Amino acid sequence: MTQLRIKELLGRANLILDKGVHFLPGFVMVKSSEMEAILDRIDASIPEDIKEAESILRRREEIQLEAQQRAERVIAEARTEAEKILSESELLGQVQREAERIKEQVLAECQQLRDNTIEEAKKIKIQAEDEAHRIKEGAENYAEQVLNNIEGDLTQLQTIVKNGQLYLEKLKTSAGSNTNAQVSPQQEDYTAANYPM
Repeated sequence: MTQLRIKELLGRANLILDKGVHFLPGFVMVKSSEMEAILDRIDASIPEDIKEAESILRRREEIQLEAQQRAERVIAEARTEAEKILSESELLGQVQREAERIKEQVLAECQQLRDNTIEEAKKIKIQAEDEAHRIKEGAENYAEQVLNNIEGDLTQLQTIVKNGQLYLEKLKTSAGSNTNAQVSPQQEDYTAANYPM
């Protein structure tokens, strides 16, 4: 039914062309409104299946074009990567040799630093031992001096205590013989000399 309708419309289009004015070979002048109306009716008469098939065909061509472009990009990227790998492989040997040289240099510097550190530590230890010895001697001398001073103070205190005991003994003896007797100037001097303030 649709094919018949399309054929009928195409026939009418041919009639319009036949009725048109032929002014040059291969050129016909027709009313555009009539031709547009026929073409619109032909377009409306095309089955949806055909339109969908055309759309699918166009989409397939687009997909094929995209796939081809993508494949070309992948190939170009692969070539670039291959060239990069080749150039990097040449550099790899240089990098490895340079890394080995740096490694040996670092190991040598570390060994030198270790030796210097051990030597410096030995010097510091010797200095610390000398300083500790000096501090110990100073502390012993100071302690000896303090003890000597304390010994002198204790001797003086012992003398004062003994003199005080003698004085009290004399007072008791004097009080026993003469209760109202006055203390002689000689006794006062004796007391003052043995009780320094």
